[in-house]
Amino acid sequence: MLISLGLWQLERKVWKEHLIETLQERLSAAPVPLTSEIWTAPDSADVEFTRVVFRATFDHSQEAFVYTVGSSLRPDVTERGYWVFTPAKLADGRTVVVNRGFVPEDRKDPRTRAAGQVEDTVEIVGVLRRSETRGMFAPNDDSAHDVWYLRDHRLIAAAKGWGEVGWFFVDQDSPPAPGGLPRASPLTAQLRNEHLQYALTWFGLAGVFAVGFAFWVRSRLAGQS
Repeated sequence: MLISLGLWQLERKVWKEHLIETLQERLSAAPVPLTSEIWTAPDSADVEFTRVVFRATFDHSQEAFVYTVGSSLRPDVTERGYWVFTPAKLADGRTVVVNRGFVPEDRKDPRTRAAGQVEDTVEIVGVLRRSETRGMFAPNDDSAHDVWYLRDHRLIAAAKGWGEVGWFFVDQDSPPAPGGLPRASPLTAQLRNEHLQYALTWFGLAGVFAVGFAFWVRSRLAGQS
Protein backbone atom coordinates (compact mmCIF):
# COMPACT_ATOMS: atom_id res chain seq x y z
CA MET A 1 0.00 0.00 0.00
CA LEU A 2 2.82 2.43 0.89
CA ILE A 3 4.65 1.69 -2.37
CA SER A 4 1.39 2.28 -4.29
CA LEU A 5 1.02 5.67 -2.61
CA GLY A 6 4.60 6.53 -3.57
CA LEU A 7 3.99 5.56 -7.21
CA TRP A 8 0.79 7.63 -7.22
CA GLN A 9 2.78 10.66 -6.03
CA LEU A 10 5.27 10.14 -8.87
CA GLU A 11 2.35 10.15 -11.32
CA ARG A 12 1.09 13.37 -9.70
CA LYS A 13 4.59 14.85 -10.09
CA VAL A 14 4.53 14.22 -13.85
CA TRP A 15 1.02 15.69 -14.05
CA LYS A 16 2.01 18.80 -12.07
CA GLU A 17 5.14 19.36 -14.17
CA HIS A 18 3.05 19.17 -17.35
CA LEU A 19 0.51 21.60 -15.87
CA ILE A 20 3.21 24.10 -14.89
CA GLU A 21 4.80 23.84 -18.35
CA THR A 22 1.42 24.41 -20.02
CA LEU A 23 0.65 27.38 -17.78
CA GLN A 24 4.03 28.98 -18.41
CA GLU A 25 3.64 28.58 -22.15
CA ARG A 26 0.09 29.96 -22.31
CA LEU A 27 0.53 32.76 -19.77
CA SER A 28 3.66 34.07 -21.51
CA ALA A 29 2.14 34.04 -25.00
CA ALA A 30 0.83 37.14 -26.74
CA PRO A 31 -2.95 37.63 -26.43
CA VAL A 32 -5.15 36.46 -29.27
CA PRO A 33 -8.53 37.86 -30.36
CA LEU A 34 -11.59 36.47 -28.59
CA THR A 35 -12.96 34.54 -31.58
CA SER A 36 -16.13 32.54 -32.07
CA GLU A 37 -14.00 29.39 -32.13
CA ILE A 38 -12.88 30.10 -28.58
CA TRP A 39 -16.44 30.88 -27.54
CA THR A 40 -17.65 27.50 -28.79
CA ALA A 41 -14.55 25.41 -27.99
CA PRO A 42 -15.67 21.76 -27.58
CA ASP A 43 -13.01 21.03 -24.95
CA SER A 44 -12.39 24.09 -22.82
CA ALA A 45 -9.31 22.48 -21.24
CA ASP A 46 -7.52 22.88 -24.57
CA VAL A 47 -7.82 26.68 -24.44
CA GLU A 48 -8.09 27.48 -20.73
CA PHE A 49 -5.39 29.94 -19.63
CA THR A 50 -5.08 31.31 -23.16
CA ARG A 51 -4.53 35.06 -23.11
CA VAL A 52 -7.13 36.98 -25.11
CA VAL A 53 -7.82 40.57 -26.07
CA PHE A 54 -11.19 42.19 -26.83
CA ARG A 55 -13.09 45.45 -26.54
CA ALA A 56 -16.11 45.67 -24.24
CA THR A 57 -18.11 47.96 -21.98
CA PHE A 58 -18.52 47.13 -18.28
CA ASP A 59 -21.84 47.25 -16.46
CA HIS A 60 -20.57 48.28 -13.03
CA SER A 61 -24.06 48.30 -11.54
CA GLN A 62 -23.99 44.49 -11.78
CA GLU A 63 -20.74 43.81 -9.90
CA ALA A 64 -20.54 40.51 -7.99
CA PHE A 65 -18.03 39.83 -5.24
CA VAL A 66 -16.23 36.50 -4.81
CA TYR A 67 -14.54 36.17 -1.42
CA THR A 68 -10.87 35.22 -1.39
CA VAL A 69 -7.98 34.87 1.03
CA GLY A 70 -5.32 34.61 -1.67
CA SER A 71 -4.45 32.81 -4.88
CA SER A 72 -1.66 30.48 -5.99
CA LEU A 73 -1.70 32.26 -9.37
CA ARG A 74 -1.75 35.79 -7.95
CA PRO A 75 1.15 36.12 -5.47
CA ASP A 76 0.32 39.81 -5.01
CA VAL A 77 -2.96 38.88 -3.27
CA THR A 78 -2.16 37.90 0.31
CA GLU A 79 -5.04 39.38 2.29
CA ARG A 80 -8.76 38.84 2.63
CA GLY A 81 -10.96 40.57 0.11
CA TYR A 82 -12.98 40.05 -3.04
CA TRP A 83 -12.61 39.34 -6.73
CA VAL A 84 -14.83 41.80 -8.61
CA PHE A 85 -16.80 39.93 -11.28
CA THR A 86 -18.42 42.27 -13.79
CA PRO A 87 -20.40 41.59 -16.98
CA ALA A 88 -18.96 43.28 -20.06
CA LYS A 89 -20.79 43.77 -23.36
CA LEU A 90 -19.09 43.07 -26.67
CA ALA A 91 -20.01 45.06 -29.78
CA ASP A 92 -22.12 42.13 -31.02
CA GLY A 93 -24.18 42.09 -27.80
CA ARG A 94 -22.65 39.02 -26.20
CA THR A 95 -21.74 39.16 -22.51
CA VAL A 96 -18.29 38.27 -21.22
CA VAL A 97 -17.86 37.87 -17.48
CA VAL A 98 -14.64 39.58 -16.39
CA ASN A 99 -12.85 39.18 -13.09
CA ARG A 100 -11.55 42.75 -12.95
CA GLY A 101 -9.23 41.98 -10.05
CA PHE A 102 -8.92 42.21 -6.30
CA VAL A 103 -10.28 44.70 -3.76
CA PRO A 104 -9.60 44.56 0.01
CA GLU A 105 -12.52 43.95 2.34
CA ASP A 106 -12.83 47.62 3.23
CA ARG A 107 -13.03 48.68 -0.45
CA LYS A 108 -15.91 46.42 -1.50
CA ASP A 109 -18.27 49.40 -1.74
CA PRO A 110 -17.91 50.88 -5.26
CA ARG A 111 -18.21 54.38 -3.78
CA THR A 112 -14.78 53.91 -2.17
CA ARG A 113 -13.17 53.30 -5.58
CA ALA A 114 -15.29 55.41 -7.93
CA ALA A 115 -12.32 56.26 -10.16
CA GLY A 116 -12.12 52.62 -11.23
CA GLN A 117 -15.69 52.48 -12.56
CA VAL A 118 -14.72 53.11 -16.18
CA GLU A 119 -17.70 53.96 -18.39
CA ASP A 120 -16.06 53.96 -21.82
CA THR A 121 -15.44 50.92 -23.98
CA VAL A 122 -12.03 49.53 -23.10
CA GLU A 123 -9.60 47.07 -24.63
CA ILE A 124 -9.28 44.24 -22.13
CA VAL A 125 -6.42 41.73 -21.98
CA GLY A 126 -6.90 38.69 -19.79
CA VAL A 127 -6.81 34.94 -19.36
CA LEU A 128 -9.59 32.45 -20.08
CA ARG A 129 -10.69 30.53 -16.99
CA ARG A 130 -13.26 27.81 -16.34
CA SER A 131 -15.75 27.93 -13.47
CA GLU A 132 -14.73 26.41 -10.16
CA THR A 133 -16.71 23.43 -8.91
CA ARG A 134 -18.14 23.32 -5.40
CA GLY A 135 -16.37 21.04 -2.95
CA MET A 136 -17.64 19.52 0.29
CA PHE A 137 -16.27 22.34 2.45
CA ALA A 138 -17.20 25.36 0.33
CA PRO A 139 -19.47 27.78 2.25
CA ASN A 140 -22.91 28.58 0.95
CA ASP A 141 -23.11 31.71 -1.17
CA ASP A 142 -24.78 34.80 0.29
CA SER A 143 -26.61 36.08 -2.77
CA ALA A 144 -28.68 38.49 -0.65
CA HIS A 145 -25.48 40.45 0.10
CA ASP A 146 -23.92 39.64 -3.28
CA VAL A 147 -21.09 37.61 -1.74
CA TRP A 148 -20.01 34.40 -3.43
CA TYR A 149 -17.47 31.78 -2.43
CA LEU A 150 -16.77 30.13 -5.79
CA ARG A 151 -15.60 31.64 -9.03
CA ASP A 152 -18.58 30.10 -10.79
CA HIS A 153 -19.50 32.82 -13.26
CA ARG A 154 -22.42 30.89 -14.74
CA LEU A 155 -24.05 30.47 -11.34
CA ILE A 156 -23.55 34.16 -10.62
CA ALA A 157 -24.85 35.16 -14.06
CA ALA A 158 -28.00 33.07 -13.63
CA ALA A 159 -28.65 34.48 -10.14
CA LYS A 160 -28.17 38.09 -11.24
CA GLY A 161 -29.95 37.79 -14.60
CA TRP A 162 -27.00 38.56 -16.85
CA GLY A 163 -28.35 36.35 -19.61
CA GLU A 164 -26.33 33.83 -21.60
CA VAL A 165 -22.59 33.83 -20.99
CA GLY A 166 -19.74 31.75 -22.37
CA TRP A 167 -18.12 28.68 -20.81
CA PHE A 168 -15.31 30.93 -19.58
CA PHE A 169 -14.73 34.02 -17.54
CA VAL A 170 -11.72 36.27 -18.11
CA ASP A 171 -9.13 37.08 -15.43
CA GLN A 172 -8.19 40.61 -16.46
CA ASP A 173 -4.50 41.52 -16.38
CA SER A 174 -4.68 44.89 -18.15
CA PRO A 175 -5.40 47.74 -18.39
CA PRO A 176 -5.07 48.76 -14.74
CA ALA A 177 -8.14 50.45 -13.32
CA PRO A 178 -7.86 54.20 -12.68
CA GLY A 179 -7.19 54.65 -8.99
CA GLY A 180 -5.73 51.14 -8.75
CA LEU A 181 -8.89 49.24 -7.79
CA PRO A 182 -9.96 46.63 -8.65
CA ARG A 183 -6.32 45.51 -8.81
CA ALA A 184 -5.71 43.52 -11.98
CA SER A 185 -2.44 41.66 -12.49
CA PRO A 186 -0.99 38.98 -14.78
CA LEU A 187 -1.29 35.40 -13.54
CA THR A 188 1.88 33.48 -12.77
CA ALA A 189 2.52 29.73 -12.89
CA GLN A 190 4.06 29.50 -9.42
CA LEU A 191 2.47 26.26 -8.32
CA ARG A 192 3.86 24.10 -5.54
CA ASN A 193 5.32 20.82 -6.74
CA GLU A 194 6.35 18.71 -3.74
CA HIS A 195 5.16 15.35 -5.03
CA LEU A 196 8.72 13.95 -5.20
CA GLN A 197 9.14 14.63 -1.48
CA TYR A 198 5.80 12.96 -0.77
CA ALA A 199 6.81 9.95 -2.89
CA LEU A 200 10.14 9.59 -1.06
CA THR A 201 8.28 9.78 2.25
CA TRP A 202 5.96 6.94 1.28
CA PHE A 203 8.84 4.84 -0.10
CA GLY A 204 10.84 5.52 3.07
CA LEU A 205 7.95 4.38 5.25
CA ALA A 206 7.65 1.26 3.12
CA GLY A 207 11.36 0.57 3.64
CA VAL A 208 11.10 1.09 7.42
CA PHE A 209 8.09 -1.21 7.53
CA ALA A 210 9.94 -3.89 5.49
CA VAL A 211 13.04 -3.72 7.69
CA GLY A 212 10.94 -3.87 10.86
CA PHE A 213 9.02 -6.85 9.52
CA ALA A 214 12.29 -8.61 8.62
CA PHE A 215 13.61 -8.17 12.16
CA TRP A 216 10.32 -9.45 13.56
CA VAL A 217 10.46 -12.56 11.35
CA ARG A 218 14.10 -13.12 12.32
CA SER A 219 13.29 -12.89 16.02
CA ARG A 220 10.40 -15.33 15.63
CA LEU A 221 12.58 -17.84 13.79
CA ALA A 222 15.34 -17.46 16.37
CA GLY A 223 12.85 -18.13 19.16
CA GLN A 224 11.75 -21.34 17.53
CA SER A 225 15.30 -22.73 17.07
